[in-house]
Amino acid sequence: MRDIQSGPPDVAIAVDRVGIKDFRLPLVVRDRARGRQHTVAEVELSVDLPARFKGTHMSRFVEALSGFAGEFDLVSFRTLLADVRDRLEAENAHMTLRFPYFLEKASPASGATALMDYTCQVSGEFCGGKFRQTLTVAAPVMTVCPCSLAISEQGAHSQRALVTISCRLSQFVWVEELIDIAEASGSSPVYALLKREDEKYVTEQAFADPTFVEDVARRAASALSAHPKVAWYRVEVESFESIHNHSAFAGIEGGSDRDGRP
Repeated sequence: MRDIQSGPPDVAIAVDRVGIKDFRLPLVVRDRARGRQHTVAEVELSVDLPARFKGTHMSRFVEALSGFAGEFDLVSFRTLLADVRDRLEAENAHMTLRFPYFLEKASPASGATALMDYTCQVSGEFCGGKFRQTLTVAAPVMTVCPCSLAISEQGAHSQRALVTISCRLSQFVWVEELIDIAEASGSSPVYALLKREDEKYVTEQAFADPTFVEDVARRAASALSAHPKVAWYRVEVESFESIHNHSAFAGIEGGSDRDGRP
């Protein structure tokens, strides 16, 4: 049959990325407490396309993913991406896996447990023969405004903030380690289940440690800078303000591997 994709295009311009997205895939990831965790990933997979070709072969992306065993680690991720690059005869290939990660979390006073979900993402790319992988974890925290606390006779405004940590690693790091760093950066962690004694504990803990969005970003960046396995990081904090009709945000990037972006 005639291969239309391999023919010349009407406009001979190279395409930086072409591929598929919103493809769902069963995934097994490493879990520090239980060994393995089953989840479902949304996949975005793409390659570059030279100017001489009209289109890419979309079916080959799905074929590569269908041959993936579902066990995720650095080796399997790299192998899958290399396979896609070879199948599509491309120079560069990019893949992103987005998935929920669940932890059983105990409430601070009662000890009651419930599952807490965190959004995770693993991105990888082959560019110019070089492979690079980035791990991203997003965790919610509570913040109490230091200014509001200092100037108010009663209380202060508090809100939920989202701490997003992206990093490139020199060695394996548990997802839980990055979650711990994020949650320790705010006035208090956020919990799925709280009894009355837990609400009292969390409220008092948060008001004893008020933080600006800048403080949260700095605390996370400091911990990542000191981590021996983190080669590069970017911290982004968004505060969903409770008394303003806008969000506040802060970001910090650091590390020795800062050329390019994930």
